Amino acid sequence: MSALERGRLLTKLGLAVLDHYEELVRLEAMDTGKPLKQARADITALARYLEFYGGAADKLTGETLPYLDGYTVMTLREPHGVTGHIIPWNYPAQIGGRSIGGALAAGNACVVKPAEDACLSILKLGELALAVGLPPGALNIVPGLGEEAGAALARHPGIDHISFTGSPRSARSSSRRQPSTIARSPWSWAASRRRWCSPTPTRRRPCPSSPTPSSRTRADLLGGIAAPGSEEHLRGVRRRGRRALQGAPGRRLRHGPRLRPLINKAQHRRVGDYIERGAKSGLKPLAQGRIAANAPKGGYYVAPTLFGPVPPDHALAQEEVFGPVLAAMPFHDESDALTLANGTLYGLVAGIWTGDAGRAMRMARGIKAGQVFINNYGAGGGVELPFGGMKKSGFGREKGFEALHASPR
Repeated sequence: MSALERGRLLTKLGLAVLDHYEELVRLEAMDTGKPLKQARADITALARYLEFYGGAADKLTGETLPYLDGYTVMTLREPHGVTGHIIPWNYPAQIGGRSIGGALAAGNACVVKPAEDACLSILKLGELALAVGLPPGALNIVPGLGEEAGAALARHPGIDHISFTGSPRSARSSSRRQPSTIARSPWSWAASRRRWCSPTPTRRRPCPSSPTPSSRTRADLLGGIAAPGSEEHLRGVRRRGRRALQGAPGRRLRHGPRLRPLINKAQHRRVGDYIERGAKSGLKPLAQGRIAANAPKGGYYVAPTLFGPVPPDHALAQEEVFGPVLAAMPFHDESDALTLANGTLYGLVAGIWTGDAGRAMRMARGIKAGQVFINNYGAGGGVELPFGGMKKSGFGREKGFEALHASPR
């Protein structure tokens, strides 16, 4: 199929997503437990990814390279062939769209294994793909358990490239099967500086209950928690943390609470264990949210918790909680801040707050993370922006034209 035809089909698929927008929003919200507002943002992003890669399909070109007299040297970009896509449970629609969109635009056939905990929006996308005319076999969706369907996909000799988003443990399991195909494993911590950054809700960006690897999980504070200015920032964190509400939406609420249940029982227990470990090790809870009175009994709700000061070697500063827990950490100068920011095995996203432009650029260059935000946090989807981690937060890039350059070889 020509690139022009592929692009038209992807654009049609993006429009079909918008035609079935409310159905997809409710599927995503029910399946992941995230608020309707976040589910709407995710389905909007899914449509945008398909539109973006639909428009980019016929603009993926090779190059003619200058060389010796009498020689003509060209590079050609060709599809891998059959690509595998292992999609996590926290952002099935968004990550599915950005992973599948680039691969289809480049001419690959895709085999997708959605998460067993959240696969409904991806299955619906498959129905829409057939309805708009994608050839049978171009997009294949195979639900199942990770250790069964996911492992079979990773080790299958007919898979030419794997796009994988999941835990380091899952990545190691897959890489033992087929080490050359693992595209990325972005599971990360994000560190920020001087101002609060947390997975508790903010006016700009509510945190989904299906947590994101780039959630704000550490707040590093200039001069320490008791230093001038730091108390002001912490007051804001405490205020929002205490107002943070987990629970079911009321009938009159358009979007429901900004925080919803965690994805499953195992994750609920895991986050609770981290909070208990923090308290047992003597860490002080500086603020705690609450669970709504109308939350169903037995739901996987966790009250948002802010701990501080948290030592750099503590589990809450070094490990992925993947729930509404924030660690406040003091530092004293620029060098100390950089040491803290880079003092983990992960590096997906970081945020810097400062009024000094020179310091902002020095810190941005020094922090080992795939994306660094200055006086802001999060790119609002950022369909056009390359995304991927450093260190144990994975390798390879998705989104934007970088994903297209990775999809062919």
